[in-house]
Amino acid sequence: MWFIITLMVFIIVRKVCGIIRSPLFNPLLVSLAVLIPLLVTLNVSYETYYADNQWVTWLLQPAVVALAYPLYEQLPQIRRNWKLILVSCTLGSVLSMLSTVLFALLLDVDFELLASLMGKSVTTPIAMEIASFLGGVPAIAAIMVLIAGLVGAILAYPIYRLFNIKSPISRGLTMGCVSHALGTATSAEKNTQDAAFSSLSLVICGVVTSIAAPIIMSTVIWLTTQ
Repeated sequence: MWFIITLMVFIIVRKVCGIIRSPLFNPLLVSLAVLIPLLVTLNVSYETYYADNQWVTWLLQPAVVALAYPLYEQLPQIRRNWKLILVSCTLGSVLSMLSTVLFALLLDVDFELLASLMGKSVTTPIAMEIASFLGGVPAIAAIMVLIAGLVGAILAYPIYRLFNIKSPISRGLTMGCVSHALGTATSAEKNTQDAAFSSLSLVICGVVTSIAAPIIMSTVIWLTTQ
């Protein structure tokens, strides 16, 4: 039942957001704003809701695979710009983690929370695995990934317009680096080239973050305990 309700809410919200056409009216964000109060009011447990929506979880896998097609269409550009792509994604991932460390140290948060925040800019499964490996809380990591994705999905294209950024490579790489799958989904609605480079950035940043996060975390712990 909740699968059908979720699907109906998203379809209706998507149509409404298409009419309003405001960055703040993101279909996922508005759907959450409708579904969460409804679940709380009806006292529906998370376990019940999750069990009814297993089809949605299952569809995530073919949805990710579907992103490979627009990526395949951009292979000539990827071959020409592979150095730029690798350097940009690597720098973006590392700077994202270093900025997290900086704010964590300024706010004097504990290592468990820092470990939970390190993977905020990669897709949820990777972020949760990183948090678990570093001694963080996977649930917190998942929430931070959702927030990062929503912020990017809402603000990215207004920022691109503000600074007159028109290059699909620039828009796609930044979106995938900062806002992972949610940002990539937004890019797919705007421009297929943006979506292709965003999906590529999503993969590269996930790999870089998985490798670099333990190194950065170990370095931070060593420096703060000296």
